[in-house]
Amino acid sequence: MGLEVGDIMPNFKAKNQEGAAFDSSSIIGKKPAVIYFYPKDFTPGCTKEACNFRDSYQDFKDAGAEVIGISGDSEKSHQKFAKKHQLPFILLSDENGKIRKKLGVKKSLLGLIPGRETFVIDSKGVVQMKFNNLDASRHMQKALKKVKDLS
Repeated sequence: MGLEVGDIMPNFKAKNQEGAAFDSSSIIGKKPAVIYFYPKDFTPGCTKEACNFRDSYQDFKDAGAEVIGISGDSEKSHQKFAKKHQLPFILLSDENGKIRKKLGVKKSLLGLIPGRETFVIDSKGVVQMKFNNLDASRHMQKALKKVKDLS
């Protein structure tokens, strides 16, 4: 079972790109959030997606929302990825796939690649948008439009 529009975003914990503990309850239910799952740091599509979120990060902040990227990469990989591409938002390490499993983010391409899925959550913690598409270029635009609709 995957998370659907109208569901409450469950709480989860992970390490961020600095190796610090992150608890989703510090943001979810307090302000709008965009949580995007991507397959892998430094790959062309994932780099493009991360840079799209970076380039529009101020628009998300202006709308009161936080952006969180999640993949199975290590904190060290996330740290290098964030530094190289000057990513101002939170990157979380889900090396064991627990968060993906908890939120029902499925693998794509015959189960070979971790899925690319974006959720927009309102300030009450309710999922307002779920977008699953391997095309990395469309996630940020859809998320930003939904966040602006919420504010």
